[in-house]
Amino acid sequence: MNMTTTNTKGNPDISVAAITRRGWREISPAVFAVVGTLILWELAVKWLKVPEIIIAAPSSIGHSLVHNAKLLADSSGVTLAIIVYGFALSVVLGIVLALLLVRFPTASRAVYPLVVLFQTVPKVALAPIFVIWFGYDLSPKILLIIVISFFPISLNMIAGLRSVDPNLLLLMRSIGCSKTETLLRVMVPSALPSLFAGLKIGVTFSVIGAIVAEFSGANRGLGYLIQFASSQLDTPLVFASLVVVSAMGVALFYAVALLEHFIIPWASSSEI
Repeated sequence: MNMTTTNTKGNPDISVAAITRRGWREISPAVFAVVGTLILWELAVKWLKVPEIIIAAPSSIGHSLVHNAKLLADSSGVTLAIIVYGFALSVVLGIVLALLLVRFPTASRAVYPLVVLFQTVPKVALAPIFVIWFGYDLSPKILLIIVISFFPISLNMIAGLRSVDPNLLLLMRSIGCSKTETLLRVMVPSALPSLFAGLKIGVTFSVIGAIVAEFSGANRGLGYLIQFASSQLDTPLVFASLVVVSAMGVALFYAVALLEHFIIPWASSSEI
């Protein structure tokens, strides 16, 4: 029996099997690449007899992931909370700054070079300073994430706001709209694709910022766990923590991509 059915317009519905096959075709190259890399990694470590203290084999990393599952889960929860808080504030700051700089060109010429100059400061150097200023609680960690993440968000939104079709701007001016109305009704919707490009960069930077902040001063979290495992020469746990950090970053990236797909499906990329 044919599993596909026909709707009222005469178009065949897509079966579950067809959707599954399409999904597998999309992810199979990545799956084969990861599996092949892990196999080669395992064989290289075994054949070359590399000491585990230098580099752990995938099998040892997998064992550490299982053995330390609760510890990794607890640490992931702490780090994820810091990332979410910091990234949310970065989004707010980045969008507000972009709107202000575009709305007030004079302020943009004065402030924008200072923002760029501030971004040239090594963020690793700022982390211990923030700890000295704000202590060991959440404040310095969230602040470091904001410092790292807001700039690509703001920069991409500014680029999107300034790339609006000039004919649309002339049309809004001809019907008597103010600059603020034009900004909110035309420029902001047109800038959404650029904004989401910045959000995807910013969310990955947020993960990096959280780990760097936890390196500088923390007693919990994945960054702290990586440092602790390194001091104990527990290389499999170091790699297991890095696997969790990487998985978290990938999940957050695709979460933003999924949000983009629902908000601006007409402009979203093919990352999901």
